[in-house]
Amino acid sequence: MTQVLTERPAVSVDELKRAWSAVQAGEFRANTTRPAPQPAGDPQRARTTSPWQPDPTEVVLPVLGCGGSSGATTLAVAIATAAGAGSRVVECASVTSSGLAAASTAELGAYESAWCRGSRDHVLLERVIDVLTTAEEIPHPSTPDRPVTLTVLDIGWELGQVLTTPGWIGDFVRDAKHVVLTTTATVPGIRRLEGALDLLGNDHSCAAVLGPRRKKWPKSVEHTAGRVTRDLERQGLLFEIPEEAALAVDGLTGGPLPKPLLSAADQLAQRLLDDSTKGTPQ
Repeated sequence: MTQVLTERPAVSVDELKRAWSAVQAGEFRANTTRPAPQPAGDPQRARTTSPWQPDPTEVVLPVLGCGGSSGATTLAVAIATAAGAGSRVVECASVTSSGLAAASTAELGAYESAWCRGSRDHVLLERVIDVLTTAEEIPHPSTPDRPVTLTVLDIGWELGQVLTTPGWIGDFVRDAKHVVLTTTATVPGIRRLEGALDLLGNDHSCAAVLGPRRKKWPKSVEHTAGRVTRDLERQGLLFEIPEEAALAVDGLTGGPLPKPLLSAADQLAQRLLDDSTKGTPQ
């Protein structure tokens, strides 16, 4: 039996911009195809559209992948590691998509009913404990039981979906002083980066590109980079993230991160976090 596949048309950047504008104007509509809601007493599946207020001394840095396997979770952990004591990574993806499952060196168990905690060195890792069907269901980050000066949000959802979702996660991505967009040094990867920058705006975005050094990009990749990507490069906001074969195969484990990756993350962290502390923390 031959299966006939119907191709779905791609959603354009203009369509996503219109959807985002509708959300900002309060003109979004309910998703009538979502599964039936869980019982009201289940706090893990409740919509969390109310604002989240981090501590005034806490800097929040969202990291968002422009596509799969672009190293967003790994970079989030590397940034928190490079930033030093008082750092945590909050992974917002559904438990079925977690990249932190094997990343801890010590498991700390469930915390505040919605989160599973672990640690590696000085970094606190928090990942969602439940299956999420929409970004609206992402629980608020936990209230730390220890000093936290940096929270790296590993968003784990597609940018257009985040921007058009009412709630705290969309607010933070829209309003953050800096957003780190990860992608790969490939033609599709740079195309996705261009689309994300066009959608989000590059006034508070930076790019972390996984692959060879910028000068060694293939010509096809070089030619794909448009105006917004080149603007980031001129501003020193396009960061080279080295590929690591072991991470590509095994993912994050409890082992130490490679030194070249930590060096790149440290460069990024110094640039963004020094800038963030000059103004009002997010």
